[in-house]
Amino acid sequence: MAESKQVRKVKTDVLEIAYEESGPAGAPPAILLHGFPYDARCYDAVAPRVNAAGFRTIVPYLRGYGPTRFLSPKTVRSGQQAALAHDLLALMDALDIGKAVVAGYDWGGRAACIVSALWPGRVQGLATGCGYNLQNIPASAKPAHPAQEHRHWYQYYFHTERGRAGLAANRRELSRLLWRLWSPMWEFDDATFEASVKSFDNPDFVDVVVQSYRHRYGYAEGDPAYDATEKKLEAQPAITVPTISLHGDADGVSSVDSSAGHSRHFTGPYERRVVPTAGHNVPQETPEAFARAVIELCRG
Repeated sequence: MAESKQVRKVKTDVLEIAYEESGPAGAPPAILLHGFPYDARCYDAVAPRVNAAGFRTIVPYLRGYGPTRFLSPKTVRSGQQAALAHDLLALMDALDIGKAVVAGYDWGGRAACIVSALWPGRVQGLATGCGYNLQNIPASAKPAHPAQEHRHWYQYYFHTERGRAGLAANRRELSRLLWRLWSPMWEFDDATFEASVKSFDNPDFVDVVVQSYRHRYGYAEGDPAYDATEKKLEAQPAITVPTISLHGDADGVSSVDSSAGHSRHFTGPYERRVVPTAGHNVPQETPEAFARAVIELCRG
C-alpha cells in the first residue's frame, strides 16, 4: 500500500483544497494533477523522482475527491472544465506560486491545458496526457467513430439518472472496472486500488462527476461563475508554452492515434511522446516517463 503522506490544506475562494507537498523548500514547483477516477496516489512514484532532481512537487486532490471540500453548500457542485482550471489558478494564488510547471492527465490534464492556454504567464511548461485536452462543447453533438463512442460508454451512462445511482451505489466496482478497461496492461494489485478508492467517498464526488460528464455534452448548466472562461474555450485557444504530450499506446479511453494531429493546437515548443505499454494513467503506470518529462520542463 502507498506510504501515508502528510496532507496539507489551503482555502481558496470556493474550496479548501487538500494537497501533498514534497521536495526542497523554495525550489521551483511542479503541480501534478490527477484524473477521474484516480487521486493523488497516481504520483507516488513520480514526485520522488522530480524531488531528487531538485524540484518541489504539489499534488492536489481535485474538487470532489479525497479531503478537498467546498466551503459553502450553495456553491454549484460543478466538474466542468473551467471550474477545474480556476481551481488550479486559485491554488497557485493561495500558495503564492507565480509560475510553475503544470502536469496532468484526464481531468487534471484538462485543467493544466486550460491554464496554459488562457494564462500562459503562470506556466513554465506543460506535461499533458493525450495532448490537447480542452473540450469543444459547441461541437459535442457531432458523433465520433463508433469505436471511439464505444470507449465513452461510461460518459453516456452518467447522462442518465440510472448512471448517477449506479455511480453512487457502485463507485468502487465501477472505478475498478474503468481502471482495467483503460489500462489493460497495468497489473495493479488490491493495495494500489484501495489506496485510491477511499478518495471517492468524498460527499461531493457523485455530483461533481455527473455534472462534469453532462456539462461537456451540453446536458447540464455550468456554474455561472465560469461562463466567461467557458466562452473563451469555445474558440479552442492555442497553447504557447513549452509542452510535452504523453500518450500511452494502450490507452483504453483515447486511442493513441487520437492525439497524432494535436500539434496544430500548440504554437510553442511541442513534443509528442508515445509511451509503450501505458494505458490512460500514465504517471502511475510508467512514472519514469512522466517524471522525465516534468523534470525536463522544470529545467526549461
